[in-house]
Amino acid sequence: MSEETVDAKGPATAAEALPDENSAPREADVKSGPEAQPQQSGIPKRHLRKTRVGEVVSNKMDKTIVVAVVRRVPHAKFGKIVKRTKKLYAHDEQNKCAVGDLVRVEETRPLSRLKRWRLVEVLRS
Repeated sequence: MSEETVDAKGPATAAEALPDENSAPREADVKSGPEAQPQQSGIPKRHLRKTRVGEVVSNKMDKTIVVAVVRRVPHAKFGKIVKRTKKLYAHDEQNKCAVGDLVRVEETRPLSRLKRWRLVEVLRS
């Protein structure tokens, strides 16, 4: 079996297994230089994180605020625009937020049982 190669299609001779000189080179056979490969930047790729703007409704916990995020969506059946409110628990490292502040929060890894957001900035005090 020195001249034959066994394939899933059946036995083939060595001449059929090797490419001709007249045939075009395949991409796997062509050696590409560093200029052919895309440049990668030094910045690691991260997923874009969700950000939400809302009003602080509670700051009674230590380093935690509760932010009410209001979004306006059309009603499923009638189409009227209705308000939907979601309360998010966010991490406030410096305890700098007060009730009524307008803040921007960003999604993060789970910090506790309920906290999945962290404070980015206070927009209005």
